[in-house]
Amino acid sequence: MLWTQELSVGVDTIDEQHKKMFQMAEELFRAERQHKEKEFLAEMLCFLNEYVKKHFADEERYMSEIGYPGIALQKKEHAYFARQLEILNKDFESSGGDIILVINANHIILEWIKNHISKLDRSIGEYAKSLT
Repeated sequence: MLWTQELSVGVDTIDEQHKKMFQMAEELFRAERQHKEKEFLAEMLCFLNEYVKKHFADEERYMSEIGYPGIALQKKEHAYFARQLEILNKDFESSGGDIILVINANHIILEWIKNHISKLDRSIGEYAKSLT
């Protein structure tokens, strides 16, 4: 999956963070093709742990600043993703990155990109554009 300008929220910091998420997802797929997904998974989880803290805070602050009406749903989705990430981290600690964990991580990331970034976050950009 590639980030395109159509996915832009219109805020450079948020768009750059989204681009990084897409890049990391692509790197996970590349690692899978090379059968190195277990090795990459620790790096991916480290990235996601930092991403969730910074990106969600930045995005929620921006939505608040522009009075985005869908902020409650966004916060709910962010909390859900953070809970899924906690589970992935615990599973990684106990399994060391078995194939089930790799599949689960892949699924969670793909769903997030497909349903959250490309739909919900895109609507933030559309709303922001309507204000100008």
